Amino acid sequence: MCKFFAVSRSGYYDYIKRMDIPAKDLQLAKLIQECQAKCGKTYGYRRVHIWLERKEIHYNPKTILRVMQKYNLLSVVRRKKYRNYGEHLHRYPNLLNRDFKAERPNQKWVTDISYIKTAQGVLYLSIIRDLFDNSIVSYKTGTEQNVELVLSTIRAAKKKEKVTAELQLHSDQGFQYTSHQYFKLTQSYSITPSMSRRGNPYDNALAENFFSILKTECIYRAKLNTYEEARLLIGEYIHFYNNERIQLKTKLTPLEKRSQYVA
Repeated sequence: MCKFFAVSRSGYYDYIKRMDIPAKDLQLAKLIQECQAKCGKTYGYRRVHIWLERKEIHYNPKTILRVMQKYNLLSVVRRKKYRNYGEHLHRYPNLLNRDFKAERPNQKWVTDISYIKTAQGVLYLSIIRDLFDNSIVSYKTGTEQNVELVLSTIRAAKKKEKVTAELQLHSDQGFQYTSHQYFKLTQSYSITPSMSRRGNPYDNALAENFFSILKTECIYRAKLNTYEEARLLIGEYIHFYNNERIQLKTKLTPLEKRSQYVA
């Protein structure tokens, strides 16, 4: 039989000796299984590594990843699919560079998209925030996260505010902001695009910050059944935020700070 399978005698007997020995990865696999059971199988190997370290169980992260792959213990969180949105891809330098201070209105804007869950489905919210007074210059909602949602937000901001060539519009590297349509619109409005570095969410922290405030103070306190309910609630809150909500740093509302500059 050894000759038929081209296996050496010593190799065969060595295999026989190991048959009753438990797999060396089994103990680690059981620990990872326990971790994934507690987190609902949402942890990647890095978080599993931290979870084990807290229990003073030390393994190399690469070993953890290998065992997770071997025993089908990988996270089941849905990963983002690659989408090809055309051949045009525009990248811009990070002009903002985490300098979130603006000396006057319409000097530095930040923009981003977030999602609001309703019983009817997901509603996407696109905003532009002015770093001078932290006001929301414009916003748009839609049931699709597409380029037109972003373009309509910029058009609304341009219609409302006086835009000069010195205006920077900072975004992340989402496909909407690297699209040729975005490039053409910002060029036509003489807006200078700025873009976060890849994998650096803090570069656009002030846009993310507003979404956190909105969801904490408004969205999470309501049960939204329809898109229309969400739109009405978002509109009411942004009006309150711009006109009535006092900011701790300035002790003024965004409208009051903006009015002071105009005066």
